Amino acid sequence: MVFTNALTAPTRFPGISTTSNAAKSFVSRLVMQRVTDVLEQQGRSAGLPDVILSNVLNQFTVQIEYDPFECKTVSAPDPGTTMVKGVMKEMLPNCIVVGGTVTALCTAENGVRPDMCDLTKNEKLEIIPSKHFSISGSLTTTNIIMANWSTLMWQNVVNRAVRMLASETCGQVVGAMRMMPLAQLDRTSSPLCNRLPRRRA
Repeated sequence: MVFTNALTAPTRFPGISTTSNAAKSFVSRLVMQRVTDVLEQQGRSAGLPDVILSNVLNQFTVQIEYDPFECKTVSAPDPGTTMVKGVMKEMLPNCIVVGGTVTALCTAENGVRPDMCDLTKNEKLEIIPSKHFSISGSLTTTNIIMANWSTLMWQNVVNRAVRMLASETCGQVVGAMRMMPLAQLDRTSSPLCNRLPRRRA
């Protein structure tokens, strides 16, 4: 997940977060939503009435630690090309968006001799540092039954939630999680998402 303070970015790229807190909040809500979906499915399979199930779901929280990447500039290839114009040095890093995803960082500068990045030839490109794809966190519950679940049972909940997230464009930022500790993500691109996908039935 990335964010930017660039004034024109929200208009050109509506899915991008505009603050670090917004990006963190989005990831936290996304994870919480999918963990809730898994627990709801388990509760229904166990035959829990809706009233009890609703009460149980209100008794757990997800806390996420995550360091979103800041894009000083956000650009897209020139129409019909794979070329991206460079920017002034103080406007780097320049995040390149292709198909709603930040795919690379353009290091080309627009100084005395304007330069460009070439996506086809991988010229003047860098990847987002891996630390920005690392998510850690914890699941906490005040429900006495859930509190006595084994680590394996909770890991199964997390694994199912991760599989749901991995099948969604916005959720791909949460590529892999572990209970203790939660997560190292192995990705080099970050989808632009600031709206949650619909709840799963």
